[in-house]
Amino acid sequence: MTEDGNVLITVVDRHGEAHELEAPTDMNMNLMEVCKAYDLPVQGTCGGMALCSTCHCYVLSETELPKMGDAEEDMLDQAFFVEDNSRLGCQLRITNNLEGLKVQLAPEADQ
Repeated sequence: MTEDGNVLITVVDRHGEAHELEAPTDMNMNLMEVCKAYDLPVQGTCGGMALCSTCHCYVLSETELPKMGDAEEDMLDQAFFVEDNSRLGCQLRITNNLEGLKVQLAPEADQ
């Protein structure tokens, strides 16, 4: 955690490059919004409603995450390239518990 209360999250882009991001815990943001703020290639087409899977990522760390909700589970059932460690970035709220989270962006469906 940084001095100003942000958590550090690592996002591996679709080219394999790791980006260490500072994510604020006091703005009610989610991982998709943080990725977009850093200009990483995350579309977030549905605006964070778990309706599109364009923020699909793979969790690479052992970070304890909140339980997956029904909407997220239903969307991942329809998404491409889903793995056991798949999550939607829009459903991961930035909290102190996400300190050290490492994710990799999933391939886009049209690739």
